[in-house]
Amino acid sequence: MYGMNGRLLAVDLATAQISTREVPETTWREYLGGSGLGAKLLYSEFDWRADPLSPQNPLILITGLLTGTPVLASCKVSVCAKSPLTGIWGESTVGGFWGQQLKAAGYDGIILQGKAPEPVYLWVCDGKAELRPAKGIWGKQTYDTAELIKRETDEKAEVACIGPAGENLVEIASIMFGGHDSRAAGRCGMGAVMGSKNVKAIAVRGHSRPPIAKPDALTERNRAAADLLKEFAKALTDFGTAGGVPGVEANGDLPIKNWTLGSWTEKAARISGQAQAKEILVEHYACWACPIRCGKIVTLKTGPYMDTVAHGPEYETCAGFGSMLLIDDMHYIAAANDLCNRLGLDTISTSSVIAMAMELAEWGMPLQGSEEIGLSWGNGESVLKVLPMIAQREKIGEALCHGTRKLAESLGGVAREFSVECKGLEVAYHDPRAFTSMAANYATANRGGCHLEGLTYFLEGGTFPAGLIGFDPARIQPHGTELKGAIAAKMQDFMDVFNALGLCKFLMRGRIGPEFLTDWTNCVTGWELTPDELLKLGEKLHNLKRMYNVRLGISRKDDTLPPRLLTHDRKTGRAAGSLPHLGRILADYYEVRGWTPEGIPTPARLEGLGLEWLVEDLPSVPA
Repeated sequence: MYGMNGRLLAVDLATAQISTREVPETTWREYLGGSGLGAKLLYSEFDWRADPLSPQNPLILITGLLTGTPVLASCKVSVCAKSPLTGIWGESTVGGFWGQQLKAAGYDGIILQGKAPEPVYLWVCDGKAELRPAKGIWGKQTYDTAELIKRETDEKAEVACIGPAGENLVEIASIMFGGHDSRAAGRCGMGAVMGSKNVKAIAVRGHSRPPIAKPDALTERNRAAADLLKEFAKALTDFGTAGGVPGVEANGDLPIKNWTLGSWTEKAARISGQAQAKEILVEHYACWACPIRCGKIVTLKTGPYMDTVAHGPEYETCAGFGSMLLIDDMHYIAAANDLCNRLGLDTISTSSVIAMAMELAEWGMPLQGSEEIGLSWGNGESVLKVLPMIAQREKIGEALCHGTRKLAESLGGVAREFSVECKGLEVAYHDPRAFTSMAANYATANRGGCHLEGLTYFLEGGTFPAGLIGFDPARIQPHGTELKGAIAAKMQDFMDVFNALGLCKFLMRGRIGPEFLTDWTNCVTGWELTPDELLKLGEKLHNLKRMYNVRLGISRKDDTLPPRLLTHDRKTGRAAGSLPHLGRILADYYEVRGWTPEGIPTPARLEGLGLEWLVEDLPSVPA
């Protein structure tokens, strides 16, 4: 078996029993790794009706099929569980070095089941694993946790841990990987699932390397890919994802004041990666095997940890704590990002629920405690005050810690207008009014309002050539309805492949398409897949996750956008006048998918994808 160990760690936290389960190569060929294998395990082996924060809901961490190999940017790990935020399929993907170290330790993944009687952490090293007491570090922030565990285990260990937010079962809590380097499994509340199990951290260290079937051919393909990345991804290297803020604003794609405004040109430049490079950049950071080095280390110039260095805010965080809240001071954004990392909070959902609270106050419906801290548009100091409250579920934080949908449900009335989410997950910061294929992606993404499940704005904005995935560039128009369903479906399949292989999607910035991914897979494993076969596996995985949600009652009624993104014209900027015709787009999407008009996969489509074992779980269809 090449590229993988073929072994998972199964940890029963209630009994402290740790076992190894073998996974045959045939299973890897059917589901690859990452969230593909995670979906197979969650669907077929665990109770889909379980409460997300109960011991019956597992937490599954799986490396991608290619993670930890010499393949460029093969750094990703998928964290999978039923989401406490949304109540449906939950998935969060993270980079850094943790996945490479887990595979080097002899395992491809970890399944955490049950709940430990007392706080523990898991230590995995070179084929051995043990649970250790964590009572002394329970309550610590993530940076301190990582440092303390390294002292107890190995200074070169990689640590994944939760902060106070995860311990307190905050439904927008993240799992932080790498200590100060701070890579986040942020979305869907995976930190709360880990906290519900009394698991503070998982530390890994290994010294082995997965064997490669065709190392010489792999080296050749890596060189070709590195040349493309050097040519086309230089802006990511220089300025990180935050370097895209001005361009995103120019496309009418930047969310402003909780998605209500159209333009923010001069202020967007103030919070960009280019501005950060001039004022606060210390050095660049790269994940395992990645030549891009899009991560940035910066100096904090305000907040409780002023004059220390921290991981710099990326695009989503700059949009969330910047334009969404009308804060144009990058120093407050960097400090908010650092606080979220220390506390273990998802920056997208957290900034979104804060924006909702600000709008409620503007409408004369302030949440109890918001006036006390001055929570209002543009007030960076108030944001730094509210973040610890959310993590600790104190005062106003108790209202905000469940996300925007549950806040709106608790308030009722017009509050629903201010909640910008899909299926309970706050919409990531790319506007479907600017690139209408994103309307289909957000509406049908298996985990909810997720940009990474489709990344269709890469294609519609010209970052990723449409021809690489079979579309005529001349027919691609950012607004309108033509091809939008087909683009969303095809790109979702492609993104499912990225997650299952454990590859960073920023490879697409280097014009890396399905052929490169297929060549890398074949070089590592010795298989003989074609690009069409690889994309077919992506389609299989998307349908598998959809079926997990179908069992939970998800259908066309849930495939929608929040009112603000369907009916509110941005009025200014490049996206002015553009509103997605979701009904038409979804009809095309379902037709491409081979689903019913209600958004349910058909028996024929499941059987054609090798998912015939799911047919019995389909709802009954009238004759």
